[in-house]
Amino acid sequence: MRFALVLAAAIGFAPPAHADPDDSIRGADKGTLGVGIILGEPTGITAKLYLKDDQAVQAAIGSAFIGGGLQLHADYVFHPFILQTRDSFVLPVYAGPGVRLIDYTSGRSDASGASTSAFALGLRGVAGLLFDFKAVPLDAFIEVAGVLEYEFRTGAGAALRLNAGAGVRYYF
Repeated sequence: MRFALVLAAAIGFAPPAHADPDDSIRGADKGTLGVGIILGEPTGITAKLYLKDDQAVQAAIGSAFIGGGLQLHADYVFHPFILQTRDSFVLPVYAGPGVRLIDYTSGRSDASGASTSAFALGLRGVAGLLFDFKAVPLDAFIEVAGVLEYEFRTGAGAALRLNAGAGVRYYF
């Protein structure tokens, strides 16, 4: 009990930690909003908005070639640690929860064999690796996400899906 009180007092009186700007994920001249392209599942447009140096909201909209339709997803990602820091780039890992909406338009058929479209909503868990350049306002990324979705179509229901993609973003 005494140890816990001493530890709490020590933490309360400790000065706040300040990160070295060279160890930050984003370069000093980089904006907080990045827009670019993503290739994979989906293939389309991606954006990332940094809320803090180690937290961001990222999203993408594009064609889901494997699923056959239009996909939109958004994730709240954390950058818990940096694998490598060099003069020209930073290599952080990111992970976080998200949501996915998809409108399946091809490869689906009803009981009579007629082609149908279906809407699905899912929870997403994403993890990725970010190659963030310090000298230019660009980053490149590779990510994988598991999706637990519910398809709103007769006879469909819940299913597990996989998304994977890579892309680049320019920051403003």
